[in-house]
Amino acid sequence: MSGGVDSAVAAARAVEAGYDVTGVHMALSANPKSYRTGARGCCTLEDSRDARRAADVIGIPFYVWDLAERFDRDVVEDFVAEYAAGRTPNPCLRCNEKIKFAALLDRALALGFDAVCTGHYAQVADGVLRRGVDEGKDQSYVLAVCTREQLRHAIFPLGGTTKAEIRREAERRGLRVADKPDSHDICFIADGDTRAFLAGRLGSAKGEIVDEEGRVVGEHEGAYGFTVGQRKGLRIGTPAPDGKPRYVLDISPVTNTVRVGPREALDVHEIRGEGLVGLEGPLPARCQVQLRAHGSVHDCEPAVSGGVLRLRLLTPAQGVAPGQAAVLYDGDTVLGSATISSAAPVA
Repeated sequence: MSGGVDSAVAAARAVEAGYDVTGVHMALSANPKSYRTGARGCCTLEDSRDARRAADVIGIPFYVWDLAERFDRDVVEDFVAEYAAGRTPNPCLRCNEKIKFAALLDRALALGFDAVCTGHYAQVADGVLRRGVDEGKDQSYVLAVCTREQLRHAIFPLGGTTKAEIRREAERRGLRVADKPDSHDICFIADGDTRAFLAGRLGSAKGEIVDEEGRVVGEHEGAYGFTVGQRKGLRIGTPAPDGKPRYVLDISPVTNTVRVGPREALDVHEIRGEGLVGLEGPLPARCQVQLRAHGSVHDCEPAVSGGVLRLRLLTPAQGVAPGQAAVLYDGDTVLGSATISSAAPVA
């Protein structure tokens, strides 16, 4: 129970369905005051109190489990290391993979529970993950790193409901979190300034910003502060010859160089992915791929060989960065996922 409306209603529905439910709030920081609060939080003291009050209304036992050390190692440190390596991670996806459906689930099963029930907007049946019916809230993308075995022990009571319906239901149930704003951005970056957070962990590392021809057009304080597809915050003093905006095309942590260019240079048609989850069996000749949470879906032709996923996109995608997840779908059904290792324009 995160302290938000979704997990509160999920718990209430699980009770109504006849399950023996215990509410658990994950304490993910040794210093919760350093995490986001109010409309932007999800792991704070305020959220813990909201979760406890919701459990009291529902009438279930409630506990706080300290997973701060595991969260710092598997999510926060991973986040920093990925940016330092020139990749763009998704910490919410990593939290699902390493914390909610690994550390939390493992402890729950060891204590005799059968499943972890969460407020995610997704559906699962017989270990197969599907999109939630609310297209704007669907969270199947960030759950696609879960294995079929983990999904066998997962319950998502909200998958067939819209967010608006959940808020109305919470109000009917007398849950004070009915109107609580959703959490946004990264919970462990209190002020939302990712670049400053990384600079505090990695220090300043001046380098060059170059154009497609390798000409120096600016300087930066650390290549880790950029991501492929980024337009704002480049602070380039030299305008492009055609006067059009520049975008980050590539990041090289070895040379500490950021390469920029026109928007059309971001187009990619081929993607390579590693760290496959759920893609062991034969794949359809064509399917769809989603490359970021709530991002566009692209038709593609997939192939797996030697533990590597290769995708040929039938329509180009932009802003594809190593470290992001490529999640494959057949309609609303999740086929599996891979971590993007490289992307290239059409040959």
